[in-house]
Amino acid sequence: MPGEAVTVQLGHYSGCVGAHWWGLQAAALRGPAEPAELRAAALLRPGRGPGGTETPSPRLVALELKGGVGALRPDGVSAEAPVPWDGAVADYRDAPRDSGNRAGDAACDRKGGPGAAVPAGAAPTGSQDPPSVRLWSDYLNVPLHPRSVHVIRQYLHDGDCGCLEAFAQGESLLQDPACVEELEDRLHFFVEECDYLQGFQVLCDLHNGFSGVGAKVTELLHDEYSGKGILSWGLTPATSDVGDPQSSFYRLLNTALGIVHLSQHSSLFCPLSLSGSLGIRPRPPVTFPYIKYDASLNYHSSAILAAALDTLTVPYRLWSAQGSMVHFADSLTFSGRKVVAAWASLPFPAFPGSSLPEILSAHQQDVPWKLLLSSWREQKVSCCFAQSVVLRGVCKERPSSSSLGQQPRTPLQGCESPEEMLQHYLHTHFPGSFSTAHVLQQPCDTRPPFPQFFSPLLTRQGFLQDKAPGPSSAGPNRAVQSIPVLAALQASPVLHQLLSGLWRDLRARNVRRWSSFFTAGLEQDDFQQALEELKTLSQCYETGFGGDGSEDEADSD
Repeated sequence: MPGEAVTVQLGHYSGCVGAHWWGLQAAALRGPAEPAELRAAALLRPGRGPGGTETPSPRLVALELKGGVGALRPDGVSAEAPVPWDGAVADYRDAPRDSGNRAGDAACDRKGGPGAAVPAGAAPTGSQDPPSVRLWSDYLNVPLHPRSVHVIRQYLHDGDCGCLEAFAQGESLLQDPACVEELEDRLHFFVEECDYLQGFQVLCDLHNGFSGVGAKVTELLHDEYSGKGILSWGLTPATSDVGDPQSSFYRLLNTALGIVHLSQHSSLFCPLSLSGSLGIRPRPPVTFPYIKYDASLNYHSSAILAAALDTLTVPYRLWSAQGSMVHFADSLTFSGRKVVAAWASLPFPAFPGSSLPEILSAHQQDVPWKLLLSSWREQKVSCCFAQSVVLRGVCKERPSSSSLGQQPRTPLQGCESPEEMLQHYLHTHFPGSFSTAHVLQQPCDTRPPFPQFFSPLLTRQGFLQDKAPGPSSAGPNRAVQSIPVLAALQASPVLHQLLSGLWRDLRARNVRRWSSFFTAGLEQDDFQQALEELKTLSQCYETGFGGDGSEDEADSD
């Protein structure tokens, strides 16, 4: 049985992604009882709400700035209904500070039936986006434990001044003994109630001063919980203030320093963004053929990343998992390649009723996924060093009895299991790469508060149809309730382009012009050392035969 993980959220955009991710966990509890493929207790802890109802909550420690928690009190308990949904709403202001019980795995993993308790705001009936979404707490629809949220009062979430905008500012916060003690107390609370701690998931804003917070938090976790997995995700909004040169350059500095330091103390580090570029030059955000999202809304872009994250983390949350988070990271990060790239197809294009061999055969020319890092290079990538791939929400039936004994028409049909089919498919696109594959029947739930930004060509189950339904078929009943998803983590040569591009952007500019960035405590020598480490890290992803792009291509980014 896989063990438990503690999640750490650092920053506001990480809170946006986290709010959607926890909503997906709550939706899974309301799903059908069978098959129980994912162990909810890997991420959720048991708890009791008013009247003794079972209300699992995230095993979460979140750091947020003053003004960034909205309807949540500083202790993390909802002060009011999060979103004016039409569905059930519960009040958790008086939720007891319980420490859970060891029998709680059954409560967390039990699939909710018609009379099952659901978190606050769950199961809304409308299909429209909430009328006003400003903060992640506006669409958080699960209860948080009172020890989950810690508000950093030295800085403001939003404003013209007093913001956490530089890497060294974030580092200095975790050099304050009082702040470290507060963080450690909250971590110990959640760690000590675990039966078997796999490790930690760190969701960290990469573009602002929280990158420095993440550097110190991962260092603390690495030192205090030796041998446990630390999977870190560096998150960046899809759009940024490109009109302000200082903000753009600060974002570049924070991103580069965050990648170096977070990867150093993590078992695995993955930058995640729908931004067209993490470098200094703005580019159009990543697009998806069957999603029309507003890149300026964190509520939209964070939902896409949360759906990808929920799929990417499947391997160490399965009931049938054979290894822990450490084994998962080790399978991808050998030879110094601790940074990985994420790819996703949301939704994975498939027609209803198609078999898995038919679905995969329809995409023989190219894998229909998008790189969740940059949209500047839209071309086929056929090389990676190692990858973990998950396909969920598709038909897993074995061949019918009438076809047994017959010669398979294609190699895919000759495979004995869905995982073997996906492995064969991956081998044709990435020959020689080390690949692990998982196929789940459970789709990604997209009921509200997940935004309804899908193409009218999708059915309610997220499958393709030949034409969109007429106007008379529109309305709440047409909302897309779930989608199939294909997602992968890769140690890939595309990371050479990303990392070397950041290095070139910084090397080509006189950072001494931005002395204000260094006044918080970052020494020039430390910065130059980090720059060299970034260059060395990028060289781990060179292939030596041109598959990773030329130097000229990298310079053009």
